[in-house]
Amino acid sequence: MIPLFKVFMSDESKQNALEVLGSGFIGQGSKVDEFENELKNIFDNEYIVTTNSATSAEHLAFHLLKNKSDRWDGLKLGDEVLCTPLTCTATNWPVLANNFKIKWVDVNPDNFNMDLDDLERKITPNTKVIYVVHWGGYPVDLDRVKEIQNKTYDLYGFKPAVIEDCAHAMGSTYKGKMLGNHGNICTYSFQAIKHITAVDGGMMILPHRELYDRAKLLRWYGIDRETNRKDFRCEEDIKEWGFKFHMNDVSAAVGLGNLKYMDEIVSKHRDNAKYYDDELSNVSGVTVLERKSDRQSSFWIYSMLVDNRQGFMNHMKECNIMVSQVHERNDIHTCVSEFKIHLHTVDKIIPQLISIPVGWWVTKEQREYIIECIRSGW
Repeated sequence: MIPLFKVFMSDESKQNALEVLGSGFIGQGSKVDEFENELKNIFDNEYIVTTNSATSAEHLAFHLLKNKSDRWDGLKLGDEVLCTPLTCTATNWPVLANNFKIKWVDVNPDNFNMDLDDLERKITPNTKVIYVVHWGGYPVDLDRVKEIQNKTYDLYGFKPAVIEDCAHAMGSTYKGKMLGNHGNICTYSFQAIKHITAVDGGMMILPHRELYDRAKLLRWYGIDRETNRKDFRCEEDIKEWGFKFHMNDVSAAVGLGNLKYMDEIVSKHRDNAKYYDDELSNVSGVTVLERKSDRQSSFWIYSMLVDNRQGFMNHMKECNIMVSQVHERNDIHTCVSEFKIHLHTVDKIIPQLISIPVGWWVTKEQREYIIECIRSGW
């Protein structure tokens, strides 16, 4: 079976983890600092904070925005967050956990990202956050998002904050810059099957020092780890309570060992995706997604639309190729039933949505075989 996902684990990561496990210090320490510094160099951004998961990072992002600032209106109970339903539930459940209201936005059929026309239509005076996902690693049109922010200001006197879920998008770029460098709050994932894994973990990229400093405090109870502690266990006064969202040294050590292979991993994903784009462009029953020249996807998954999806899935299983929809639409779950609305494009594409293996583990021979199986029909 050619797998749809596979864990990348370097020899360096295994050795790093063993060293930390034998060191007697496995909590947040020097390895977390080292991992964050490497990430800051890669992203050319000083405002990076690691967490124990991307979901924790997203939960913390919403919590940070509750305080009013010169840069945004503070979020309050019941404010609206404009969300895409086409993502992992890990994206949208932090909205509920912070007691905000979800307003669903339809998706763009050309790329499966948020439909920005529908986004603009759904902005109201209660909209405080625009929450986008870069599906499969393909960047959302961030310039258009900024235009919508500015139009909201003209209409209502405030700009909604923007949070980018970049869990699929390690290595993706928009207008030549890595995601995380366009003035928004961004979250990334180091979960098991992502481009780079730390076994589990996440990170936040913050747009300015004010949020960065608060995020560092609030990921660890609100305690300032960089000043002198009263003694080994007792703390100075905690001005704002926080969470247990910090990364540990074992995860950071694994992440460090894998991070050096990031360019190689992303390059292989892109090369396989380019091959599929070329080979599938004229295959009957297959619709390939858009590729614009101003952005580069990291292709965590390679999604497309197929006619008779169940027949396609049965055929690929017979060929020993693993395929999947990957994520179910979030708006069908009972816990979000109060927010249910009609989403025309999501309704249309879900029965056709499929992803095929595209990752670093897929060899040239295997990708040729995958295309042969698709071309043979289903």
